[in-house]
Amino acid sequence: MLFLLSVAIAPGLALLSFFYLRNDIASEPSKTLFQTFLYGAILTFPLLFLQFVFEEENFLGHSYLRDVLISSSLEEFFKWFILLIAIYQHVEFDDPYDGILYGASISLGFATVENILYVFTYGVETAFFRALLPVSSHALFGVVMGYYIGKSKFAMHESKKPLLFLAIFVPLALHVLYNSILSLKEGWLIFMIPFMLFLWLLGLSKVKSAHSHALKYKNDILS
Repeated sequence: MLFLLSVAIAPGLALLSFFYLRNDIASEPSKTLFQTFLYGAILTFPLLFLQFVFEEENFLGHSYLRDVLISSSLEEFFKWFILLIAIYQHVEFDDPYDGILYGASISLGFATVENILYVFTYGVETAFFRALLPVSSHALFGVVMGYYIGKSKFAMHESKKPLLFLAIFVPLALHVLYNSILSLKEGWLIFMIPFMLFLWLLGLSKVKSAHSHALKYKNDILS
């Protein structure tokens, strides 16, 4: 049991550590990051319950609408909503790169609990597949969301509302595309490999851009 739990938790912690260590400007308080991770973890249960109810009640009828559009929309909306109400105005959210960390943290909290449930249900054989796809994709959706939230909070000459809209629209579009590829009965891997490569390149570009914004923001404060 301990082995399964360790296998299920390891990918989320490894990815969060990766994005945390990419920040060489300042160390983000681990307590706040852990709290954000917990928000995502707690969010897993009501979302899985809602998805279960929609499936049992055959909500919207068509499985694509229910399993792809509704599922993606619920997950990304509530992550975005919690970041706005619990983190956006937090005193420790003090530079643009923090958005990356908090976005990745809430997404990985959700992905880690979901991963634990899947690994305990279907066995350790699913762990490698889930680390490569669901866990890493959730992390990258969170990175993109956090990038726009961080950019919005510290925007000097741009309107904040369009950036907050992008913070939910872009990861939602990516999540819908990801779930759409998974829903293919045949040949899904042909599309998933280039999509995941694109997603990683996009996520890392947002990390680099947020880091540049953070450096500029710090220099503006000091000057």
